[in-house]
Amino acid sequence: MRPLLLSILAVVTLALAGCGSDFDTDQMRLCRQAIPPLNPPNARIEIERTTNGPVPRALRLFYRVELGDGLSRHRSIDCLFAGEGSGPSRGALVGIASDGRPMADASFYLLRRFYLEDRASPPPDPAEPAAETLPAIPAGLAYGLQQGLSALPSAAIYGMLAAAYALVYGLTGRIILSFGEFAALGALASVVGVALLLSLAISTPISGLVVAFTVAIAVCALHGFAMGRFVLRHLERATGQQMLIATIGLAIAMSEYLRLAQGPELRWLPPVFNTPIALAHAGDFVVTLNPLALALAAIGLGATLGVVLLIRRTAYGRAWRAVSDDAKTAALFGVDARAVHDVAVIIACAACGIAGVIVTAIYGGMGFAGGFSLGLKALVAAILGGIGSVSGAALGGLCIAAFEAVWSATLPIEQRDLAVYCLLAIVLIWRPGGFFGDGELTPRRV
Repeated sequence: MRPLLLSILAVVTLALAGCGSDFDTDQMRLCRQAIPPLNPPNARIEIERTTNGPVPRALRLFYRVELGDGLSRHRSIDCLFAGEGSGPSRGALVGIASDGRPMADASFYLLRRFYLEDRASPPPDPAEPAAETLPAIPAGLAYGLQQGLSALPSAAIYGMLAAAYALVYGLTGRIILSFGEFAALGALASVVGVALLLSLAISTPISGLVVAFTVAIAVCALHGFAMGRFVLRHLERATGQQMLIATIGLAIAMSEYLRLAQGPELRWLPPVFNTPIALAHAGDFVVTLNPLALALAAIGLGATLGVVLLIRRTAYGRAWRAVSDDAKTAALFGVDARAVHDVAVIIACAACGIAGVIVTAIYGGMGFAGGFSLGLKALVAAILGGIGSVSGAALGGLCIAAFEAVWSATLPIEQRDLAVYCLLAIVLIWRPGGFFGDGELTPRRV
């Protein structure tokens, strides 16, 4: 899995090199939104170019204003943003200067409170292609394509976590209920890694992503080794619910551990490579693609495929399948079942770290309590696909992502999580082994 992950990172690095920007898409849009109230109501505004302002964290836009009498005037606006912090107000707009003259505090407050917060439409970005130049597709296809592209990161996240559940369950027949917290641990580790990188004055987006993945995988693998050695190994001969209860307690302890480590507030990463790429249009609706989301989805899905291939085509995979089928018989042929189990736990926790980085890079951050719901959904995905099979569990993650995308597109989004859990109940009733697992209604150890 490691060579595959490194190769994917190298490809993404070459593809995205040189695409970074000091300001993200939302900040540029917000600065463009502030232009119309500074000009006459019926003026036609055309953005000419974008550059850095005269002070750090300032964005300068040059634009042309055409009045109704045919006269035109070249103007500029400077938007000052707060530095990258750790809270939700990071990178917020804190000041505006029009043609080099700073706006008064009262005027800036009124502009931000009663105009910018109303999501007013900004002048178009000259770098964005006009909708007429894009391929035209039917409205239903455009909406479905947009939902499918938006679901790719979720598919990678659920696939990685579901594969992690299956890796351990296939050997022990036990569910580890702390993998969601391992994803939250990977999210925090990625933020810490990027913060250390910034302290060394190395702040390129590519290096930040590489360090985030490296630190998250290392930290989660180390914690996974500790969990396997000091918790799971002592319960490997238990026949009841001891392991399930122990991992629930471990999940609670890890959540509190993360809360003490990062505090009650979220720790955020600045957005990178989030300038949308227009693909097609259906009238005024434009289908866009987020480059970062696509790259991270490719990394996550590639890593999931790497885990599947590891089980199917390597020596360790043969040992894993042998122990999964019959540990005692495998031991007679020289297979160390305990070593196979330890490696599976480490790989599973490293996969959770990759999922945590994807969540953090796309959504900005992940709270200390965010791992519970994420891990529960991934468990639903693993059971849906067949928790005893790594490939089946990964496919179950893709199915849950597709189910959420269809539900969000057609039904109330606030009921989506409830529908996912109801789907779990339906699957357990009609096919306990999952879609790709054993369909017999036989009792299973949990």
